[in-house]
Amino acid sequence: MITVIGSLNMDLVVQMNAFPKQGETILGHAFQTVPGGKGANQAVAAARLGSEVAMIGCVGKDSFGETLRAVLQQEHILTDVIVSSPSAPTGIANILVYNQDNRIVVVPGANYELAPAHLEASKDLIQKSQMVIIQLEIPKETTSYAIRLCKEAGVPVLLNPAPAANFDVQWMEDVTYLTPNETECAEIFNEPFEQTLEKYPNKLIITLGSEGARYYDGSYPIHVPGYMTTAVDTTGAGDTFNGALAYALVEGQSLDEAVYFANIAASLSVEKFSAQGGMPTLGAIYARMAGLEE
Repeated sequence: MITVIGSLNMDLVVQMNAFPKQGETILGHAFQTVPGGKGANQAVAAARLGSEVAMIGCVGKDSFGETLRAVLQQEHILTDVIVSSPSAPTGIANILVYNQDNRIVVVPGANYELAPAHLEASKDLIQKSQMVIIQLEIPKETTSYAIRLCKEAGVPVLLNPAPAANFDVQWMEDVTYLTPNETECAEIFNEPFEQTLEKYPNKLIITLGSEGARYYDGSYPIHVPGYMTTAVDTTGAGDTFNGALAYALVEGQSLDEAVYFANIAASLSVEKFSAQGGMPTLGAIYARMAGLEE
C-alpha cells in the first residue's frame, strides 16, 4: 500500500487569452471547478496505475470537502482517514491558465488543520505502508512528525518539496527520495544543482519538465530523458511524476527504470485538461513506452 499524507484542494480554474497585468481586469473564456491538491493528485496518480492507496488529509465540512472525498472514493482510494475540520473551509487553488502555462494561488484552509495527532491516530496504517508520499501543503510540524513515524517504522518516504519555502533541510537525512523541480532545488539548496546531486546520491531526483529528470547514482550523473509531446495543460504533471515514481519503486523497478516510467506518465498527463483528468492508466504508459499508440 502507498499512503499519501497531504493536501486536498478544489481547483478553481480560469482559462484566458492573456494573463492580467497589475490592476487590470480581463475576460476569461472558461471556468471549471476541478478536484486537486498536491496530495490528492499524487494519490490519484498512483491509484490509477493500480496501487492500493490511502489518503490522509483534512477537508472542511462543506460541499467542496464532500466532493473531494467522493472523487477519491471513485478512484478506489481509502478515505476513512481523511478528517473534517469543524471550522476551516476546504482548501482551494486558484489556477490561471494561458498559452500552455499556469499561475497558481493556493489558500490552504483545512489543509493547515492536519495535525500530528491525526497521524498518530493513523499510525498503524502508516507503519504497514510500502511507501509514504508527502508534500508541503500541510503544516511543517505535521510533515516532521510524519517523517519521524516513517523512520521509526522503516517505511520509505518520497517527499515532494512543494512549496519549497516550507522545506526543512534537516529532513534530508530521513527521507528516502526528494523530488524538487529545478526552481525548487535552487531555492532549497542555493547552489548549482550538479553540486547538490552529488551530495545526495540516489536520493535527490530533480525534475526538468519536458527535459526529463536528473539524479546522481553514486558514481555518475544520470539524465533520464523526457518524452516530447504537445502540452494542453501542465497542471499536475509533477504530481503525476511523483505518484508514478512511487508506484514503480514499490513494484520493484530500479531507480533508473522508475524515473523513466514517471517521465512517460508525466508526458501523458499534460495532454489533457486538469491535473487529475490527465493522469494516465498503466496501459497508456506501457503503450507509449512500446510505441504502440495510435
